[in-house]
Amino acid sequence: MLKEFKNFLIKGNVVDMAVGFIFGAAFATVVKSLVTNIIMPPVGLLLGNVDFSSLFIALDGKSYASLSDLDKAGAPAIKLGVFFNDLTSFIILGFVMFMMIKGYGKLTKKEEAPVAAPTTKICPECAMEIPLAAKKCPYCAQEQSL
Repeated sequence: MLKEFKNFLIKGNVVDMAVGFIFGAAFATVVKSLVTNIIMPPVGLLLGNVDFSSLFIALDGKSYASLSDLDKAGAPAIKLGVFFNDLTSFIILGFVMFMMIKGYGKLTKKEEAPVAAPTTKICPECAMEIPLAAKKCPYCAQEQSL
């Protein structure tokens, strides 16, 4: 069992998968930063100076000046802004992954060879393969109809 486990770990698929996870996590961090720092501020500005990251509903009935004050108090809350940022990140990440997989599919798509027009036919008398243009079968001397 130990030998099988060693072979599993040594195979390239496991290493490729690990590298993919590391790059995926780094890419997700970049997308999250893009959403939080680049996309959401202009969207908030267009919607009337709304800072989405600080939108929340405190469930304890008290009022808090900011999300950090809420977190310091340890109060339960529905953090709408955080959820909206995460949802936007998810959609962008999903779209980018879709485009990458679509591009990868085009790169790995095997081109099918075009089907060539037939150049031979079967003689109805002797069942041998002869050229399409043949007027007489070279095997049985049968006249060929056009």
